[in-house]
Amino acid sequence: MRSIKLSRVAGAAALCAGALAFGGVAQAAGDRTAYDQVRASAKATYDADKTRCDSLSGNAEDICEAEAKAKRVRAEVEAEASWKGTAKARQNATEKIAKADYELAKERCDDLGGNAKDVCEKEAKAARTRALADAKVAMKTGEVRGEAAKDKREADYKVAAEKCDAMSGEAKSNCITQAKKRYGK
Repeated sequence: MRSIKLSRVAGAAALCAGALAFGGVAQAAGDRTAYDQVRASAKATYDADKTRCDSLSGNAEDICEAEAKAKRVRAEVEAEASWKGTAKARQNATEKIAKADYELAKERCDDLGGNAKDVCEKEAKAARTRALADAKVAMKTGEVRGEAAKDKREADYKVAAEKCDAMSGEAKSNCITQAKKRYGK
């Protein structure tokens, strides 16, 4: 049963990493108003959830609070990643979500004892490690794609500039101007 819950956490973390890696967050990059609204909404939801948790006791209260915190962290960092619109922001969001999910999973493990608790904690740690690794891969993949695109544009510009060399006068100037504009020079 615990393994199923932890695999759900791991699956959610992996899905989140994928969504963040490919910009699958709802708001448009650079929309500060939407970011502020999501943060305010996340805080209000967290406060309401935390108040609900106060009626519980023991580990049930700890789990409830960890769930509320994980929910808030997820909303805030996804909004921030969307607002900033950078690969680094998406990686940071995935790392923070993985940490919050890990803390939640550890709280759930506290109800267990002996080997079952040890297994639960190892599964929680493995889920966090997978999510962090996925975030790192997404970041590196984005960097490599950016470098590859730059190399392709540079090569295409050189071809276009070489074609312009066959011309002379104003035709050559216009050709070079168009090539620079087309390839971002």
